[in-house]
Amino acid sequence: MMASGTVTTLLLIRHGETAWNAEHRIQGRLDVPLSTTGVWQAGRLAERLAGEAIDAVVSSDLARAWMTGTPLADARGLSMVPEPRLRERVFGIFEGKTLDAIAAEHSEEFAAWRARDVDWRIPGGESGTEFIGRVLEAMREIVASHTGRTVAIVTHGGVLDVVYRHARALAWDAPREHLMLNASINRLQAQPEPLRLQIVDWADVAHLEQARDELAAS
Repeated sequence: MMASGTVTTLLLIRHGETAWNAEHRIQGRLDVPLSTTGVWQAGRLAERLAGEAIDAVVSSDLARAWMTGTPLADARGLSMVPEPRLRERVFGIFEGKTLDAIAAEHSEEFAAWRARDVDWRIPGGESGTEFIGRVLEAMREIVASHTGRTVAIVTHGGVLDVVYRHARALAWDAPREHLMLNASINRLQAQPEPLRLQIVDWADVAHLEQARDELAAS
């Protein structure tokens, strides 16, 4: 257990849906905005967290994350803090293409990516090692500067994957056993030196499911 008073509470949030998410198209560092569905999800997220004390909202500076965090921050009169190290992995030659297109056009690179070799670098992009390093460095600094407080972090699916694997001590190439859902709330407790992450709850999208049920019943 982590010592009381030295813990930072994290609400790790994946951005809402984009049109490219729905198309299974790789976004990476490309600045794709939320779809209409994603904007709706961001609103439901803000409503869900309205009663929670949140001291800071830190976000990837890409539009899909920034748009997701804006209603949450605005409801509290907070200025969002941009953190470029929380951007999605740079996917190089894969960016802007669907998974099927990547498999067809870059079969060798697609196989290498799927093998999850941590040191392999996507042509024009980042290796797993580079990506993991920048994400965990950013997380460590956020945790260290918000001891005893609650921080909402709005980011991307790949970042959630890194955080989950670090918390569970899973290898980079271990099979994925976890979800990274759009507009999900993933709750953790953390300490910075060395970075310790303890998952409290993962992939919570009850706010989206409840809202859909209410729409269907109306």
